Amino acid sequence: METAISEMQARPATENMSRLAAEADVRSVVIDSREARSGDVFFALSQPEYANNGFNGDFADSTKFVADALRAGAIAAVVRPDRYEEWKKELEPFRDRLIFSEDVIRALQRLAAAVYRQWDKPIVGITGSAGKTTAKEITSTILECAGKRILKNQKNYNNGIGHPLTVLRLIKEGPYDMAVLEMAMSTPMHEIARLCEITPPDIAVVLTVLPVHIEHLGTIEAIAAAKQEIVEGMKPNGTAILNADDFRVAAMEKAAKGEVITFGIEKDADIMASEIVGSGFGKTKFNLHLKGETREVEFPLNGRHNVMNALAASAAAYKLGLEAKAIADGLRHVKPPYQRGEAIYLNNNIIVVNDSYNSNPESLVKMAEMFCEAARDSKRKILVAGEMLELGNYAEQMHKQAGEKLAALPIDVLIGVRGNAKLICEAAQSHGIKQIEFTDDSKTAAELLTNLVEEGDAVLVKGSRGVQTEIVVERLVQKFGNKDPKTLSN
Repeated sequence: METAISEMQARPATENMSRLAAEADVRSVVIDSREARSGDVFFALSQPEYANNGFNGDFADSTKFVADALRAGAIAAVVRPDRYEEWKKELEPFRDRLIFSEDVIRALQRLAAAVYRQWDKPIVGITGSAGKTTAKEITSTILECAGKRILKNQKNYNNGIGHPLTVLRLIKEGPYDMAVLEMAMSTPMHEIARLCEITPPDIAVVLTVLPVHIEHLGTIEAIAAAKQEIVEGMKPNGTAILNADDFRVAAMEKAAKGEVITFGIEKDADIMASEIVGSGFGKTKFNLHLKGETREVEFPLNGRHNVMNALAASAAAYKLGLEAKAIADGLRHVKPPYQRGEAIYLNNNIIVVNDSYNSNPESLVKMAEMFCEAARDSKRKILVAGEMLELGNYAEQMHKQAGEKLAALPIDVLIGVRGNAKLICEAAQSHGIKQIEFTDDSKTAAELLTNLVEEGDAVLVKGSRGVQTEIVVERLVQKFGNKDPKTLSN
């Protein structure tokens, strides 16, 4: 860890900084001063770092909390020189405990890269426009069932801040056998390439290329190029695991530095699924075909998109040395990630599927298809669809197209939430869905739905964090009661 701190330093604050690096017994790294304890290093993030590293919006300047963190026991703080000058009166007494960096986020990333190099165990990197978290959880579950201890992202720690913070857990939580890490992007600033500089993957998995974040990227070709950075950034002689059913992903084979393993359902691939049968929520069976061997899999997630995630995870596990039987056994123990298709069973025989973490046109339609199949025996099928974000100039067109596709499904009631979701409702109504409601926000939708839902109904709540459709789920649970409270915890 001492070597890692030395590598992270961009400029020593005083001559004593080298001594601090050599003698420090670092317990953890924090970016929230309220979490600072004895032995921590506090990274004071400010607006310039956020802007320089592809984070949209306005953020608080953490420099004003540096003194609090140091008084709470932090052994050092990383700050920008210009921010130090602004807060010099408060910080000058602590100068010998400061590390100066022109970009504090980059300093955090350099520290994580140094810690990873000292650890130097296998990395599975996963990216894609949809399914990253689910594929990460499936991969981790398979490996954990085989006795491996896995470092993985928690919450949405898959970007330029969350990724290094995940890696830096190695300081206090080791030993891990390997890491399974999501790698996300949302801007043209080569975010995945930066993450690969921290932890170049031994195995690079690409799931899908969809028009997600197209507002910032401009074209789906630009999105594909951004996703391809994980293949370009993997270790020499690494392995690329690519979706054969997505032609943009399959084309990334040309960028691979080593072996390529493909997975798919429709196209011929190295690892495939067949005989996919769903029977209710959390009940899917399929045959896993893996390098000449076939295993029947009982899989507790619904939908072909999740079977594809299972295939990607199986490919990674296979490359890490697991046999088909161990992979099939691991798939049986998978659980849906929080707010990503989790089925919640309420009183009055009401089922709610909570998919409130993210939404895009393709995932909305696929999730609705899965829901309608699983809920075929329910009294009514009710869909709550939130506005889809970051679609830029394509937003109006894509919301309308989604509404048209939803109208082809046996949906009894559609409730749109906020902004462009009104276009979903209008298109769906004009194409055949009879009971349509639109609300301006999730709180209003929650009140509407709690009065509308009846015994025996099934409800799919699909939205993005920015729309806060989880409010709808929480309100339903409050009114009807959750038969299994664990399903609503994170």
